Amino acid sequence: MRIRELETKAVQIRMDVLNMIHQAKTGHTGGSLSNTDILTALYYHVMKVDAHNPKWEERDRFIASKGHSVESLWCILADLGFFPKEELQTFSQFGTRLIGHPNNKVPGIEMNTGALGHGLAVGVGMALAAKRDRKDYRVFCLMGDGEQAEGSVWEAAMAGAHYKLDNLVGIIDRNKLQISGSTEDVMGLEPLEEKWSAFGWHVVSIDGHDMKALVEALVDAPEISGKPTLVMANTVKGKGVSFAENVPHWHHHVPNEKELREALAELSCRLEQLKSQEGQVH
Repeated sequence: MRIRELETKAVQIRMDVLNMIHQAKTGHTGGSLSNTDILTALYYHVMKVDAHNPKWEERDRFIASKGHSVESLWCILADLGFFPKEELQTFSQFGTRLIGHPNNKVPGIEMNTGALGHGLAVGVGMALAAKRDRKDYRVFCLMGDGEQAEGSVWEAAMAGAHYKLDNLVGIIDRNKLQISGSTEDVMGLEPLEEKWSAFGWHVVSIDGHDMKALVEALVDAPEISGKPTLVMANTVKGKGVSFAENVPHWHHHVPNEKELREALAELSCRLEQLKSQEGQVH
């Protein structure tokens, strides 16, 4: 997809996320809106995946280590045809496959996640297996910034550098908020980029809502042979809905009828802007 098409798709995914969470009356809204652009870039442009052959041996692997923000991932997998889009209506309902965290009973999901701090370690194992099997697939692992307080993240970071896993790409959704407030108030992380560099990773810091920057950073990884890549995606929690942006309460707030209408109206306006810009290009 072209950059404008990716931006349009991301807005549509945000609308699907809000509708799904509103219907289910549960979900992690803020983080799903902040990671939507990252996932859109990955699934529609960067990664090698096949909805008709989810276990394709040469596929790139994706691990949603911040598994509580699964809503955007469910919407993208459905849009790509990994499962019927109608199934989104069952999100978090009794007996559904689409629970509130990634579930590997669903095509396209590599592993169950939810307990923070586990995803990168599994990603190290997958990337090491690819090296030893002489496969050229890449492994992408999306982490939250609050998750960086988990010691297991840093054990995995050391291992990734030790084994020179340049087929491993870590991504941090750096929206600076977690369930109980600012990440810096809960457990100070800065200087976060320098810490990852000190652990032997090549660090790329970008605006996590700049689709062009996302695509370039993710496509180009690794820029340095023999080093894993860490993409610091600086994002806004609740991105795309003005009254949800940077508001800790929206970590798991479910929009009511009025909030849903207003949010969808904002996103619809954004879609019209993108369509207008596309017309000007042509």
